[in-house]
This record gives sequence, structure tokens and C-alpha cells, in this order.
Amino acid sequence: MLLSIIIISFNTSQLLQSCLQSVYQALKKGNLEDSSEVIVVDNASTDNSVEVVRNNFSQTNLICNRKNLGFAKGNNQGMQKSKGKYVLLLNSDTELAADTLAVLLKEAESDKKTGVLGVKLLNRDGSLQPSAGFFPDLHKIFFWMTFVDDLPLLSNILKPYHQQNPKFYKKAQNIDWVSGACFLVRREAILKAGFLDEKIFMYGEEVEWCYRIKKSGFSVRYTPDTSIYHHKGASGEGKEAGICEEFSYLKYFYHKHKPYWQLIFLKLFLMIGAMLRILVFGIIGGNSKKVNLYAKAFNLA
Repeated sequence: MLLSIIIISFNTSQLLQSCLQSVYQALKKGNLEDSSEVIVVDNASTDNSVEVVRNNFSQTNLICNRKNLGFAKGNNQGMQKSKGKYVLLLNSDTELAADTLAVLLKEAESDKKTGVLGVKLLNRDGSLQPSAGFFPDLHKIFFWMTFVDDLPLLSNILKPYHQQNPKFYKKAQNIDWVSGACFLVRREAILKAGFLDEKIFMYGEEVEWCYRIKKSGFSVRYTPDTSIYHHKGASGEGKEAGICEEFSYLKYFYHKHKPYWQLIFLKLFLMIGAMLRILVFGIIGGNSKKVNLYAKAFNLA
């Protein structure tokens, strides 16, 4: 088996149907139907997601959970059932281009040291959706929290935690992490680095996993040679909504992988960042919703 595609489903029946249609079209286009499998892990959806799979995509392997296990545990469940040389983790709110799978596999096969591969993500309107970055070292967290890495002229020099510069996404290159929305991983890398960390329910799982995969001797790579639509995360408000979860994830990451003194500085930088955003969004912007959000994040720091 060459490729296993794993899709986590949770109350996204219409998006899931579009996603699966694009997956099977891409498999057909790449002549991959006989060497691939598709696994949908449903995390206790209350809509008709399960029926959509059973009625329209009967060739799909379906795993139905009794409760929402989250991104990491759900994907691990699928990976443990999978057989492919490569595993593609795919969000249910994505749509592949016809050539996506063929491009990904060609790129991965060209270098045995490529452990993870990500592609260009697009919003609904076709605009770029930033989807990669560098590991959250202390100086990168400081530059992020103080808005320094938002300055276009500095973003490439600083190698920010969240890479926002559109120019970055125009060329293929090695990177530290790519988005879990479309995440191709080599099985050999999984065997050496282990599965996703199930203590992380949502936000940051792919960053922590890429960290272990790179430490195992593999590279993480981004290619712009194909793109997919990712139908969520397009609005600024959506990006802000996960900040509390990201603060919690970063503290966990530092507790697991960094010395204690760095964890102390991390908390300080997160508090500074939250206070700056309360100031910017509250006093200057008048956005009470974001003020409340960052006040909560401040308490979590």
C-alpha cells in the first residue's frame, strides 16, 4: 500500500462530502486508486456525517467513535489502522486539487529524508492562507508577542513562529512545521518519532510532532507546486479564537521539550503579548470581544 488518507470528521457533513469527492477525484487522476486507502474517523458527529460516508463513499474505511477524541487521538486511531508507506492527514474542511496527491507523492519519493510535506493552503476566495512556520523558540515567541514579526521586511530574517509573508510561500523549501490541515508523513518517520501527542487535544499537535520528527533525522518540507482549499480559519476573528488553546499548548511544549528556565520566560512573554493586545484591541480598537479573549489568555499564561 502506497498511501493512506486519514480524515477526521466532526459535524461537517457537507464539507466532508466535498472533501471526499476531491480525494477520490485526485486518486483517480493520479492512478492511485489501487494503491491507496481512505479512512474516515468520525468523532461522534450528531449530524449526518456517518450517513454521507456510508451512502456515497462505501469504499471508505469508516471508524465511528462514541465521543469526540480530538485531532491527535482520532488521527492516531486512523494511523494505527492504516497500511500505507505514506500517511496523509487531511481536514474534513479541505478540497484537494486534481494533482495534489500525485505532486505530494512525487516530491516525497524524490528524497528519502523528507519526513513531512505540506502544500499551499488557500481560503475560500483563493487568497493565501499562511500554513507553516518555525519552532517556537523564545526569541520567536517574543517577536510574535510584540508584533515585531508582523513587519514585512523582517519576517524572512527572523524566521517567525507563524510565517505570514506571502513571498515565503512562492518557493519550495525546508521549514520547521506545516499545517495539519494537509500533512503528508512518511511511515518510517512515524515509527521513529512516535504518533501524535494525545495530551494535546487541539492546536499545536502538528508543531510538536514535527519537532520530534526532525529530531529523529527527517526534514519537514513545504511545496507550492500544488494547493488545496481550506474552508476555515480565513477570518481574523477565527484566528484569534484559538489563542487560549495555543497559549496552553505552548506551555505544554516547553514543559515537555525545554529547560524550566525557558518555561518561566515563555510565560512572561505570553503575558506581555496578552497585555499588548488588550491595549491595542481595547483602548485603540474598541473590540471588547477580543479584550475579553486576551484577558482570559493572560490568566492562562
